[in-house]
Amino acid sequence: MFESPLKSNARNAWSESQEELSETEPVSPVSKGNRGKKKKNRRQQPQQQKIEKRSVSAPQLCGEESFDGDDEQSEKRYTDYDKPIVRGIFQIGKKSHDVLLTSMRVTWSPIQPETPTGELTVRTEYVELKDVFGVKVKRRRSAGQETGGTLLGITLFQCKKKGPKLKDHAIHFNNMSVDHCEIWFKKLKEILSGFQNRPKSLKVFVNPASHKKEAYQIYRDDVAPLFQLADIKADVTITERKGHALSVLKESNLDGYDGVVVVGGDGSVAEVAHGLLLRAQMDAGRDTDSMFTPVRATLPLGLIPAGSTDVVACSVHGIRHPVTAAMHIIMGHHQEVDVCSFSCLGRLLRFGFSAMFGFGGRTLALAERHRWMPPGQRREFAVIKTLANLKPEDCELSYLPVKKVQTETLDPEESWTTTRGLFLNVSIMAIPCLCSMAPRGLAPNTRLNNGSMALITAGNTSRAEFIKHLKRYNSVNNQFSFSFVETQTVWAVRLRPRSQSSWSDDIAEDNGEYDSKNAPIISSEGAYPWNVDGDLLEVPSELLIRLHPQLLTLFGVYIEEAEEAHIKCSCI
Repeated sequence: MFESPLKSNARNAWSESQEELSETEPVSPVSKGNRGKKKKNRRQQPQQQKIEKRSVSAPQLCGEESFDGDDEQSEKRYTDYDKPIVRGIFQIGKKSHDVLLTSMRVTWSPIQPETPTGELTVRTEYVELKDVFGVKVKRRRSAGQETGGTLLGITLFQCKKKGPKLKDHAIHFNNMSVDHCEIWFKKLKEILSGFQNRPKSLKVFVNPASHKKEAYQIYRDDVAPLFQLADIKADVTITERKGHALSVLKESNLDGYDGVVVVGGDGSVAEVAHGLLLRAQMDAGRDTDSMFTPVRATLPLGLIPAGSTDVVACSVHGIRHPVTAAMHIIMGHHQEVDVCSFSCLGRLLRFGFSAMFGFGGRTLALAERHRWMPPGQRREFAVIKTLANLKPEDCELSYLPVKKVQTETLDPEESWTTTRGLFLNVSIMAIPCLCSMAPRGLAPNTRLNNGSMALITAGNTSRAEFIKHLKRYNSVNNQFSFSFVETQTVWAVRLRPRSQSSWSDDIAEDNGEYDSKNAPIISSEGAYPWNVDGDLLEVPSELLIRLHPQLLTLFGVYIEEAEEAHIKCSCI
């Protein structure tokens, strides 16, 4: 069982009487077979004394005076910023080890008896402190005992990388001396507290209704214990409705937090990301009902995947793995990310990462009306139904190529490229949108922070050809190698639907079972459905999408491709 002496009763953790704690005996370098025997060869005594000098139970604080002429070679191994701090004896596994702490690492080597030739072959191991996220006191307690207990030593918790995954790994340093462990514990805590990007206090939002309703269990079982090991204070809000997290972010005082974390799917991520950026505009006095240049969010955002696709989390972590996501947060890994703003009639509707119009928007709108279905069934039903009623969108599409853009001020009208026609789907994405069904991404030609968006249009074609295009996302083949598919690298997009009928008209025509009780959450007559980060957004007229480079910081790192098992959509 682990506890931190720096929490409650910090002083008492190191003031227990010696009757309750027994110190380990000094470790002798002499082998068991030679115990009690006198050494006849006096010439070996200097070497023996040198080894015995290390084998003391009390720790040695290392300063300039710690090195004499005999340790000249040891001193040369360390630079000015990596000087030894403390040295001592710990049992690691079943052997006693000589352990050295510097400002950058903990190094240990087994204490071995001298060989007849006087040569020692010592295997040295170490852990970099930049990979350590926690240190705890280790005690043995009886059943039902909540405090106290027999001191066993200290434990370091390391972040280890295995492929795309990050995992926690415990290294136990056993020594029953209170003074010994106290010095090591305090020195380690001092060093670990010096890593600036690592959060100490987090605001956490958990969406209990996300996907299979496992978000709270994921946080409780996989994430919260790691936060506790890292001494991170978490203020948790269990969201009760759509928009709950947004209202909290707009109204709460966020000054005491080092970051915000969301546990949920893409919809939850989109809401919290929008809330963070909207709060930043409010604090900066920006008028969101006009064409404005947004300011960056002050707090980084952490994503714990608990949804069905988790494209944002997968794009920044490379895998849907809650422990990996938690470790990125704990270690303070920061990744700047480009963000889009979505505006209609000069008014900001929301911030986001990606949007789809046409097939992507209509599929989501249909799925939202069948939320009583299980998530997987609902998604496949909506895809099949929308493909059965596949029809192109008549719209006017304008965009600003990146090469023509110098600033965030919109260029004159003549700088825009405009096309009019029929489109089955239009996608605008500021991030690659990696997921298990599209491991190379829905937009593999863009990056998290390259200052551009990918505009992907699928023109009017047969249903069979469009389905082939969709299937390519899950394969190694190029999904864009069709004559009806075009891609552009852009900075801004304007899309104006030209058809007179709205998607709600299509529902009435194509679905005899349509019931007003099953209408989408957002409903308005004559509006067109957009899929924005997995959320349904209805827009009555032209939508303007602008890119804002590196507007948000996420906890994570840049990933080229999702490294997890591919999942094929059985419906196509």
